Amino acid sequence: MLKFISFGSGSSGNCYYLGTATDGLMIDIGVGLRTLKKNCRDYGIQLSSVHRLLITHDHADHIKSVGSFSYEYKVPVYATPLVHNGIDHNYCIQRKVADEMKMMLEVNKPMVLGDFTVEAFPVPHDASENVGYEIQAEGVTFVIITDVGSITDDIKVRIERANYLVIEANHDVEMLMSGPYPEYLKKRILSGSGHLSNEDCGKALAENMTEGLRHVWLCHLSEENNHPELARKTVETILRSYGIIPGKDMELEVLRRQMPSEVYELT
Repeated sequence: MLKFISFGSGSSGNCYYLGTATDGLMIDIGVGLRTLKKNCRDYGIQLSSVHRLLITHDHADHIKSVGSFSYEYKVPVYATPLVHNGIDHNYCIQRKVADEMKMMLEVNKPMVLGDFTVEAFPVPHDASENVGYEIQAEGVTFVIITDVGSITDDIKVRIERANYLVIEANHDVEMLMSGPYPEYLKKRILSGSGHLSNEDCGKALAENMTEGLRHVWLCHLSEENNHPELARKTVETILRSYGIIPGKDMELEVLRRQMPSEVYELT
């Protein structure tokens, strides 16, 4: 049984777990290691069962504990060469990833990693490089697309393939524009290499999801420019305008910024 848990989703720290009965991996590790250990104990997850770390990009909220986790548990870190270089040069990361633990990924090239087949794909964002992941295991396809400035043709294809999808719904445009952020930061967020709005997320789902999509989790919500009920309601309204009914045609949930999700079984 494939299991999924979010241990944090947002600018305070991002970390996601996928596990089978015999193998496990983490996608990003931007939460504190002490907190992650406690949460895993609470869920009965042995961190020794996590055999790989996958990194999307080199911003601190996604890599805060990558070096420490890799060092303590002797876990290899998979990322593109540009992302590895970005981690090395990120001053926020006190412990870097040891050279022998750096494993290189190529975009759009599937790789078998234990129980998982993993494929990284490009996602526009203002990092040194940013990728999403399409992961196949136990007959299901899990896709994660976080920190995404715009929806590309490649991303559309990944949404079409997904049975389970984590996708960014970062902000409400009106809240952002009327809020306290400086103008340069608003422009960055709204740019094609910034973050995805609730509206654009809903449209991307409505126009590209298939009947095979069973569950969607909205991720990386802004604390200042969004709130969970607004994100969910906006996306649901757009889906319903296309004749798609959350709760009937698929499940729609919001991942919390600083609280672990429940344990989801992906069948």
